[in-house]
Amino acid sequence: MADLNIKAADDAKYDAISLGEVMMRIDPGDVPTARARTARIWQGGGETNVAAGLAYCFGLRTAVVTALVDDGIGRNIENQLREVGVDTSHIIWFNTSGKGKYGTDAKGTLHNGINFTWSGKGALPSVTEYYRAHTPVRELGPGDVDWDVMFGTGVRWFHTGGIYTLISPTSSDLAIEAVEAAGKHGVFRSFDLNYRSKVEPDKERARDINRGIASHADFLVGNQGDFDDALGYEIEELAPDAPFDVWLETYAAMLRQVAKDYPNLKLIGTQLRGALSADRINWGAVLYDAAEDEIHQAAVRENIEIADRTGGGDSFVSGVAAALMAGHGLEDAIQWGAAHGILVQETPGDTTMVTQAEVQKEIDRAVKGGGVSALR
Repeated sequence: MADLNIKAADDAKYDAISLGEVMMRIDPGDVPTARARTARIWQGGGETNVAAGLAYCFGLRTAVVTALVDDGIGRNIENQLREVGVDTSHIIWFNTSGKGKYGTDAKGTLHNGINFTWSGKGALPSVTEYYRAHTPVRELGPGDVDWDVMFGTGVRWFHTGGIYTLISPTSSDLAIEAVEAAGKHGVFRSFDLNYRSKVEPDKERARDINRGIASHADFLVGNQGDFDDALGYEIEELAPDAPFDVWLETYAAMLRQVAKDYPNLKLIGTQLRGALSADRINWGAVLYDAAEDEIHQAAVRENIEIADRTGGGDSFVSGVAAALMAGHGLEDAIQWGAAHGILVQETPGDTTMVTQAEVQKEIDRAVKGGGVSALR
């Protein structure tokens, strides 16, 4: 394995910082949104979920860089982040008095992002409906964050993703500014392609932007469709129930081509979520070491019942990151990532509700191929 050059914990104020959008999620539980009359409230975002997972499950020091309107919804999101141990002091708050650069009104001209996500059941798929067209994080651009000051305090890992970078005309510029500054300060950088057609239906625009970000990343992440949708690498389409070894053979050549096209990349991680139904999946993951031209594979989980698929990929990233920052090798890192990713899908909401000890138990179970016993 090539030297990843991740800073020692003693040399940093933060283990990880995430740049991205965070939303309030309204979860109608087992009733489709159109018929729901009650709901639960969560927070979540493709990028910020990584910081939340690292803080809560793995006990690391994390922060998020995002923007929120200073109202009850914004403070609810902040409180949820603080409850799992995330530093919220770098949130940019938009006041509702209309004053200053970060000002709006109280009638919702800018508003905090909200999504309604029903997790689905059986043959009825999960459905997410977004209200994010006028969120404050869309207003951020170059110059709004002093990255030199932030990274100068000592940061080990920086993460952003393809949801945030495509969300507005200026978001990719801020992300580029961030990854360039992170590189200058010796911060390890991860980028999750995480393509969403509802965020950017124009795939060519998405690919142009993502290629620019990927050229600065050390660790590139994507699921089985992201490398095509977000970067333009066409891959043979496989059936949802295709065996993992068939999937791996198909993807190996693509991973090598990506590494060749982006010589800055040290690692490429990808997950396979083969959806058998809304609540049953096959789950596998690999980590490609570009320097050694070597693929590390996690234990494959087949026909696993899940509660909520949202956040599984983000939790894969945080599991890999936690292992690497703890000094583990790639064999351990891919097992941590895959285990954390599947466990988060076993609980409701976008973010982790499991502990590092539970992650290790799931690794042990999956490697041995055992069942799940009741704890009494």
